[in-house]
Formats: sequence, C-alpha cells, structure tokens
Amino acid sequence: MMEGSGRPGPRICEGDCAVLKRGDVFKAVPVLRRRKIIFEKQWFYLDNAIGHIYGTTFEVTSGGSLQPKEEIEEVTTETKEAGTDNRNIVDDGKSQKLTHDDIKALKDKGIKGQEIVQQLIENSTTFRDKTEFAQDKYIKKKKKKYEAVITIVKPSTRILSTMYYAREPGKINHLRYDTLAQMLTLGNIRAGNKMIVMETCAGLVLGAVMERMGGYGSIIQMYPGGGPVRAATSCFGFPKPFFDNLHEFPLSKVDSLLSGTFSTETLPSEPEDSVLLEEESNGLTGKKQASLQEAEEDSTTETAMEINETEEQETMDINAEDVEFKEIKEKENVREKKQWERRKKLIEAAALLREKNADGLIVASKFHPTPLLLTLLEFVAPSRPFVVYCLYKEPLLECYTKLRERGGVINLKLSETWLRNYQVLPDRSHPKLTMSGGGGYLLSGITVVLDKGKSDASNLEALKMDEPSSKRCKIQDLHC
Repeated sequence: MMEGSGRPGPRICEGDCAVLKRGDVFKAVPVLRRRKIIFEKQWFYLDNAIGHIYGTTFEVTSGGSLQPKEEIEEVTTETKEAGTDNRNIVDDGKSQKLTHDDIKALKDKGIKGQEIVQQLIENSTTFRDKTEFAQDKYIKKKKKKYEAVITIVKPSTRILSTMYYAREPGKINHLRYDTLAQMLTLGNIRAGNKMIVMETCAGLVLGAVMERMGGYGSIIQMYPGGGPVRAATSCFGFPKPFFDNLHEFPLSKVDSLLSGTFSTETLPSEPEDSVLLEEESNGLTGKKQASLQEAEEDSTTETAMEINETEEQETMDINAEDVEFKEIKEKENVREKKQWERRKKLIEAAALLREKNADGLIVASKFHPTPLLLTLLEFVAPSRPFVVYCLYKEPLLECYTKLRERGGVINLKLSETWLRNYQVLPDRSHPKLTMSGGGGYLLSGITVVLDKGKSDASNLEALKMDEPSSKRCKIQDLHC
C-alpha cells in the first residue's frame, strides 16, 4: 500500500461496475448516467458520483442526486449524559414525543437524516437514562433508518463473495467467502499459472482466480451445457486484456479429446438455423412471385390506371424483398462469423489441454465431483495442486476413496472450516449471536506421476502400509 505517497485511489468512471454498500448490505450495479437505481428502499442516480474516488460516502438528497457526505465530529463520550442501569426503562412507545407525521414533515422540509436523528434524541424522554452502550446502540439504529447514506466501493473477490453469500447463496452453491479464500491458497493461484477451472458458481470462482492472477497466465474454463456462465465475473469489471488468455471448453468434448477423436465439425445449431432461414426466404420469395404472376394475369382485364397501380405495387414488393434478402444475408454472415470464432477458440483451448501441463485444477460445481476430478486430472502436470469444493461431505469421501485406489496423488486432505463473526468494540467485544451453519467441504491434494504399470495388488499393499501398525497387526492376526 502506498499510503504515504498521497496518491489518490481509482476514480469512479462511467461504464464501470461498482458495488453499493450500506451497512452490511452490498449490491453490484453498472455506473451509467440518467439511470435510476433502487437500493435499500432508496432511489437515486449515480451521475454525481462519477469522478469521485472509490470508497466515498454519499448522501441521497431530494431528487435522487448524490452528494458527498460531510464528515462531522461526533460528540465525545465525556460530554454525554448517561445512566448506569436500563432496568427501570419501560418500552411502552410513549418515550418519543415526535410522531410519524412530525418526522414526515421534517423529511418534506428537506432536513437531513443526521438532523432528524438529533431531534429524535432531544425528544426522547428515556435517552439520558440509558447506559452509554445503549445510547450508542439507539443512535446506530436510528441512523440506519433515517440517514440515506450510500458508499460506493470497487468490486473485489471479498466484497462480491460476501454479497452473493448474503443475497443469493444458491447461485454460488453456498460457497462461503472464507472457503473461497482457502481454495485460492490451496490451489496456489498466482500470476503466470496455467489453470483449469470447473465451476457452476455463476463465475465467482473464475473471477477470483482471474483477480489473483492479475491478467498473467492462462485459464481454461470447463463448462456444462451450451456455454459458460460468467454473471459474477462481469461484476469484477476486469479490463479487456484479462480476457485475452481466458479460454473455455465444453465438458461434453473432454472424452473425445482424451480418446483422440475430438473434432470441431460437430458444433450444433448454426447450419440448421441457416437452412431454415433459406427455406423461409425461398418460401417468401415463391409466394411473392406467385402474387406477381397473378397480378400480371389480372392486368390484361384491367384499365390503364389499374395497370399503373399494379406496376407501382410490384416495384414496392420487389424493393421490400430486396431489403429482407439483405437482412437475411447479414444475419447469416454474423452467424457464420460467430461460428468461426467459436471454433477457433475451441481449437485453441483443445491445444492447451492436449499439452497436459496445467499448473492446477479448481472444481466447485453442483455435479458429483468424482467423475469430474478423475477426468480433469489427466490434464494436470505432476507435482501440481488441485482443490475440489462440495457443499456435502459424502461425495468428497467417495472421491477421496477413488483417488486413493487410483493413485497418482499425495497429501490428500478433506477439511471443513468453522467460521464465527465477532463484534469488536471497547468493553463489549463478544461473538455475534448468529453464525453460519456451514461453509461446505474441501478436498485438496498434489498430483504425482502415475505409474500405470503397477498392479492392483501393489496398490492394495501400499494402502495397507499406510494403515497404523496396530491395525495391520489385527488384520494379520485375523488372516492367521
């Protein structure tokens, strides 16, 4: 960090992807002018935020415009009047003199939230009788309710993983932020690596790997279905060079790549669509030609004026036909270009995988990990780490057993992280009442050269040698 240099941080620019923060709530939004944003029951525009430094706190004023919040020194604890006990305070709803109508009138006058909070304190009959801690809690609660304050921060792995886990945990397979941090560490993600990533976490794991690598190295994203999902990846706001070395490869083609029968000629949909378009265009042309022929036959019995009208109509039909034909051709050209680019990317990804020298493997998907891991490990070089995430323990236990039977891996570990948040404040630090029930499980290990000439008996013998001596003695006694 270059705090001493006095150099300002990055500024908010139009077109960026920013994260709005209010308390512990986050929301990722694009920074666009004249676009209405709704966040935490507040609506506003981001026009005035453009040009300010990330991390600036804004206050929502009338008309939905944002104004940088002025820092006002709070009253020190020595000047506050506070009680020593809260037992005699009764919450009967009569301690506050200001009514809802009074507060609404204050808002209509344009009075800011901080002034409303101050008036609530002055009109509370029990505030001075509360303890110092209770007063701070009361002020914090009222500020959250009446102060329309928004902080705009730059997206990062920590912020986006926290946001997704709090708002939409199902989209990221309930991958907790501390578990994601361990995946990046155990996978030895660093600049210059050649990584294979298989995830169904909306692109969050992919974005975390890209951020850690900083645009150096190459990433091959394995995806199921028709194409990769990168909704969370787009929220990071990476520059274009970051995507130059990002490749994707379908899981459906992995077996053919390993067997040597891989081909790009079996790409779906585009040829069929073009045939349908040609049939439709031919059908339209045939109908128009038939209508033109009918018009020519009927023109022999019509007057000269009707003939002129028919000729004008024919000219209009021909012009419309030309326009439609051009549009169809343009669509076909666009589809052919997309198909060609897709094949080119597929060939590049296949060439990288064929080298079988990847520096690591990250798997975090909703599918069973065993077949995925056993297949994808074929593309990883020896002495490289791999990490597999699963929300449940049982699939990873099966994966652990299969890997031990197969061989070619060492240092296998199955772990679970226990996470609890703490409140750290003067004289009142304690664990928070609520905590996460579970952050999933991780299976990690390191690849080694797999000697395929070894027999199953030797593998079983190696497994026996790994067992504790007491257990080996019992097994030998049973055989005797």
